[in-house]
Amino acid sequence: MNRRTIDLLLSWTGLVVAIVLLVAGGLLLYGSVFVQDQVHDQLASQLIFFPPADSEAVQGAQFADMRRYGGQQLTTGPQAQTYADDFIGLHLQDVAEGKTYAEVSSAAQADPENQQLQEQAQTLFRGTALRGLLLNAYAFWTVGEIARYAALVSLAGGAVLVLLAVLGFTHARRARGEAAAPPVGLDQRRYEAEERAA
Repeated sequence: MNRRTIDLLLSWTGLVVAIVLLVAGGLLLYGSVFVQDQVHDQLASQLIFFPPADSEAVQGAQFADMRRYGGQQLTTGPQAQTYADDFIGLHLQDVAEGKTYAEVSSAAQADPENQQLQEQAQTLFRGTALRGLLLNAYAFWTVGEIARYAALVSLAGGAVLVLLAVLGFTHARRARGEAAAPPVGLDQRRYEAEERAA
């Protein structure tokens, strides 16, 4: 096989892989933008705001991350995680001495006359539901971030392969008829005779 054929084979293979990477990168980038736009719009429509950094509601070491977003509107995945874990989650622990909604709900069903248990079950249900929704928003935001990084890697890889393919085609044009080096250990005359016969 002569050098030109090898160059053309490698260049066409590289070009096909490059096209696949560029298409995949474009789709990943579209998916990333779509997911993050959706999460942003859904969170923004809820009009949730972080308490101001100097608010009594966020004083104490456990609310340090909340104070970082003090007064801002909740519109991103990382903000949603902070609000869910470092605000709602901490307050839910105080509702029924750290018991979960499932535990309190079971107790409330067993004792329907206990008003305190009924109120705790309602508070825990609402808080847990809101916390879960915010954490889902954070999860989707994170998937969007991963898709964005994957898109950038895929697009960069595709661009490099396109460049290499162009260089390969250029080299193939210059190497017209140039024979490849004989395999190691093969007699040069025998190799040249086989090349002519082929």
